[in-house]
Amino acid sequence: MDRSVRVAVGVLLIGMALPGVIGPWGYIGVIPLLTGAVGFCPLYRLLGVSSCPTPSR
Repeated sequence: MDRSVRVAVGVLLIGMALPGVIGPWGYIGVIPLLTGAVGFCPLYRLLGVSSCPTPSR
């Protein structure tokens, strides 16, 4: 679910930036789009957050 939300937010931001609705800052949506597509978020690791439903050993 987390990955899906990140991809959706990224697509939404880029989609709003293309026609100029929110300006060029919308291209920052590339970051959540890529982290959602790859499945790795460096910020999560830095903060010690895990969205994996399986407990770590």
